[in-house]
Amino acid sequence: MTSRFLVTGGAGYVGSHMVLALLDAGHEVTVFDSLRTGHRAAVPAGARFIEGDLADLPLLDRVLGDGPWDCVFHFAALSLVGESMEHPMMYMSANGGLGFGLIDACVRNGVKRFVFSSTAALFGTAGDGPIDEDTPVDPGSAYGESKRVVERALYWADRIHGLRSACLRYFNAAGADPQGRAGEDHRPETHLIPLVIDAALGRRPALTLFGDDYPTPDGSCVRDYIHVTDLAQAHLAVLPLLTDRSVTFNVGTGRGNSNLEVIRAVERVSGLPVPWKAGPRRAGDPASLVASPARLMAATGWKPEFTDLDRTVETALAWRKVHPKGYGA
Repeated sequence: MTSRFLVTGGAGYVGSHMVLALLDAGHEVTVFDSLRTGHRAAVPAGARFIEGDLADLPLLDRVLGDGPWDCVFHFAALSLVGESMEHPMMYMSANGGLGFGLIDACVRNGVKRFVFSSTAALFGTAGDGPIDEDTPVDPGSAYGESKRVVERALYWADRIHGLRSACLRYFNAAGADPQGRAGEDHRPETHLIPLVIDAALGRRPALTLFGDDYPTPDGSCVRDYIHVTDLAQAHLAVLPLLTDRSVTFNVGTGRGNSNLEVIRAVERVSGLPVPWKAGPRRAGDPASLVASPARLMAATGWKPEFTDLDRTVETALAWRKVHPKGYGA
């Protein structure tokens, strides 16, 4: 059965892969995006596109009033940890404040289900992991805090108005659509895998790793790299649960890879050396973030298909080779 979905931030990295997953499943999709960080070319031809800002509440009401909507998927956000530590109020306003406005508009317009793209940055210095849903929330950055306040707003929207929500706290989205239809293009690019790939391809200077003295096996940060296609499928998998309750899940592979292991993976897959050097730590970065997706898997039957880092890198490298300038090519 065809359903209607609204995807905020659907012109961004994770959002565009969510749109592909919904279209592949035969659904009707509308993308709402300001294009502040997204790309019009990332929106698949099968989706309706509305250029708009979440701060424009009259426009938001018109869009949501054109229902019914089976669910709103909320990806629109600022997402740079380092930047959030320089401009915390900008992040609290853009992610928290505009998130509150979207939730309120959903309530006004009768939306019953809401899936929120949250973050593992909620856990700050949680330790070596794997991190489950019982791990105390203690954001180590303003970015993490800006996501936390939206989770709390959703709690109250459920308790008072019955808006069922899923908060998916995921770790490091990585890779590209295996069919080559979408990929990663941040400006500036801050995610490790595309940066390492570009260094290997000679498209950027030697890579600087932020910190080589963390309490990890090789001194570099450890992260759980979940393929962006697996991540989109996780968002789909939680929808049936929202019939009668709200849920919160950690999403990942359950396996961590260090920054140096990412470099080695790119070298193996590409056959090219990666020039790099060590730099100082970046404010707000915990040593290790690795998810325990056990509860999500038990509740939905979802499981990641891309559990090997090399496979994830292969998809990212293939897209990067074809799109040397990202969506600007």
